[in-house]
Amino acid sequence: MSDSAELPTLRETLMALATARGNDKTYCPSEAARLLGGPHPDGWGPMMQPIRKEAVSLALEGRLVIYRKGRPVDPLDFKGVYRLGLPRLD
Repeated sequence: MSDSAELPTLRETLMALATARGNDKTYCPSEAARLLGGPHPDGWGPMMQPIRKEAVSLALEGRLVIYRKGRPVDPLDFKGVYRLGLPRLD
């Protein structure tokens, strides 16, 4: 499957999870991967890189925030474990 065919599904899934959590909660990107790729690591594992790429795109648009250790990070310069959420209202 090409990236262009996956992007709407990735984007919709990432935004739906963030919206379901609300402005004060975050979620692990692996939750989106499991929804899209199934419960087995062979299915969801390959989804992690496309999800990260789409999360960065949404963060650059201001629609999602990438959090690390509870703090927003630069979407173009972060490493390690991260979480996703809506922009906070505070």
